[in-house]
Amino acid sequence: MQLESTLTCPDCGHRSLEVMPQDACQFFYDCKGCGVRLKPKAGDCCVFCSFGSVPCPPIQSGDADGACCG
Repeated sequence: MQLESTLTCPDCGHRSLEVMPQDACQFFYDCKGCGVRLKPKAGDCCVFCSFGSVPCPPIQSGDADGACCG
């Protein structure tokens, strides 16, 4: 399982390598380039699934029903 993912801001293109939480989804992320607050796209459980190079750990482990988001 990969625990690091590179988030890419859709507004400014800034890329940042981040460590993902293993037991929860991260709903918000503030871009370190332009400051915009990223939120998951419709149908995604977290910002890593929407904007990351690697999906979040719950999805990687096969929890495709989104149970990680409660």
